[in-house]
Amino acid sequence: MASAAKDLRYNHRNAVYGSLAYDLDRELRERELGHAGEAPAQREAVLERPKVRSVSKAQARPRQHLSVFSVVGFAAVAALSVLVLMSYIQLTGLSSETVALKKQLSALETENVTLTAQYERMFDLNSVKEAAEAAGMSKPSSSQIYYIDLSDGDSAVVYQQSEPGVLSRLLTSLHHGFYTVVEYFD
Repeated sequence: MASAAKDLRYNHRNAVYGSLAYDLDRELRERELGHAGEAPAQREAVLERPKVRSVSKAQARPRQHLSVFSVVGFAAVAALSVLVLMSYIQLTGLSSETVALKKQLSALETENVTLTAQYERMFDLNSVKEAAEAAGMSKPSSSQIYYIDLSDGDSAVVYQQSEPGVLSRLLTSLHHGFYTVVEYFD
């Protein structure tokens, strides 16, 4: 009978049965067909012993030592964090100062425009003439005008002093020497 079952089966391992899906139970069925008609084998039941986990003494973790490099690294990170924070504070202060200076600049530009307009009004010839007449100024008369004739050549008169004495020259050179020393140490 077993040989008849084997003859009905395809001997080819890659046989396809009706669809292209894999038949995952094929090996199990072939094995069962191969042992068809035989008496079932007696299997001894193996009693499994329950596994007991042994608990050893509680072990304390060994004390961990801090590395000098890790302490220095954390200190460096903390210092750099403080420096970054301080630079942000300075940046905020500078930006607020820049805003204040821009406001002051716009106010000064407005004031410059008004002062320039006043300056141009001050030098209007009619307003200058009115201000001069109000102050009592008038055009000079011909008796008040003097002309200087510079057609002659330039000349200068030099008066010569008498020759200084030995004592005055000595005092003058001491005087110059003293001031030279004072200027050197200042």
